[in-house]
Amino acid sequence: MTRTLPAALALVLALPAAAQAPAKPAPAEASAGQGVTELAGRLSPDDVDLRIERMRTVEDGGPMLNAVIVYDPRAWEKVEVARGAGLMLDGRTVLVKDNIETAEWPTTAGSFALANNATGRDAPLVRRLRDAGGVVLGKTNLSEWANIRSNASTSGWSAIGGLTKNPHALDRNACGSSSGSAAAVAAGLAWAAIGTETDGSITCPASVTGIVGFKPTLGLVSRTHVVPISSSQDTAGPMALTVTDAAALLTAIAGSDPEDPATATADAHATDFTEGLAEATLDGMRIGVLRKQVGNNAAVTELFEQALFDMQLAGAELVEIDYEPAEQMWEDEYTVLLHELRVTMADYLGSSPAAIPVRSLADVIAYNEAHAASELRWFGQEVFERAEATQDMAAYEAARANAQRLAGPEGIDRLLAEHGVAMLVAPTVGPAWATDLVNGDNYNGSIGAGSLAAIAGYPHLTVPMGAVEDLPVGLSFMAGKWSDHAVLKAGAAYEKARGAELADAGLDRWEPAPR
Repeated sequence: MTRTLPAALALVLALPAAAQAPAKPAPAEASAGQGVTELAGRLSPDDVDLRIERMRTVEDGGPMLNAVIVYDPRAWEKVEVARGAGLMLDGRTVLVKDNIETAEWPTTAGSFALANNATGRDAPLVRRLRDAGGVVLGKTNLSEWANIRSNASTSGWSAIGGLTKNPHALDRNACGSSSGSAAAVAAGLAWAAIGTETDGSITCPASVTGIVGFKPTLGLVSRTHVVPISSSQDTAGPMALTVTDAAALLTAIAGSDPEDPATATADAHATDFTEGLAEATLDGMRIGVLRKQVGNNAAVTELFEQALFDMQLAGAELVEIDYEPAEQMWEDEYTVLLHELRVTMADYLGSSPAAIPVRSLADVIAYNEAHAASELRWFGQEVFERAEATQDMAAYEAARANAQRLAGPEGIDRLLAEHGVAMLVAPTVGPAWATDLVNGDNYNGSIGAGSLAAIAGYPHLTVPMGAVEDLPVGLSFMAGKWSDHAVLKAGAAYEKARGAELADAGLDRWEPAPR
């Protein structure tokens, strides 16, 4: 890598790409006129050399998306070894968010406090990825500490990785906290990537960068050796250009892990999630429409209406659902996250075998204060400080039970049952906002529906449904616990239905009513 890195990282990362050019001839460069995202959809899974070359031109030079913290310039050697064994991933390259441990590189969560967090071990989900024939190409940037440090944060910024840029418009935000994973996939830097989500951190970045993101049922994928926020809501999940690719990556990483009790029954629900996607259809499916989650962006409303039109044309029966989540759900969620952040962070930091200077959330707060120039330049750590002061176990337990009840049994489960629908849909989030490091994020009146699935621990898929002034917007599909395969099938069917040729049906495109 040619970016400036701390000395501790430089010891374990590869030399600059120019000094380690592989002996294998590099492919011809893409024409200079191609945009950052234009080539991504035309790359095959076998184009590892071209992806490495794009990594050099897009990350080490060019627009410098800051999507990737470190990558292996000789990954093609691993790809050649992994191919041809008949495994699910067959040598495909995957980038891993830098809060997930990989044996090759430190796991930093974007903070210099963890610059030396080289544990020498793979998280179980990474081990599964490799066992399925996947090749870890590198580690992606993220919102530092997965965007939990401050309510005034700028998504996609970390002290180690800098600011992740949205490849569709470099002055726009890539959302957080899996910003680097999303931007890298959108730019064609890898076949797919792994992100993590507590509430929206897979689906929001995927939506605003125009890719597919899937947050699985909590407990389907191991969280062991992943820098945590919440034992109630954290999960890792796939990010890719298509639903089928995301399903293939999920197939590789899903399964039980004895070190993560939440995954006790995962093996019973893990399957080949790509099976049936090619034949999936919306014909006859009753789908609940959460129209109140659209927000106040008229252009997003028009995209959503077009998506609904396409689904109807494909045979779906749409059911309008008048629903708004209770404010208490979010208040209780915040109480839960504050408590679990302090507890889970101490567990993770305390168990790291690396020589790191922090072993608790209090240590991290002190480290940030001592290194304010690098860590606290753009926003503070008031959420960390509040979490450290949170000690009321009874209040936490009550808040957790109530939030999960409102989101699950009285939220998604009730809506599915009362309206007789198989799936719920809503826009994921509005278009990417202009990045503003001084004033922090501005969600442009977007609401989105992802908190329901995040708090309940249920699956949530976002699939591109169009763009507003060339800025992508995703469509969310949500359903009940362990319905991951059904949600992926619905998303795959929508991919086929979106923008389908309507002439044979004697219909035109959906048009908004005159204003």
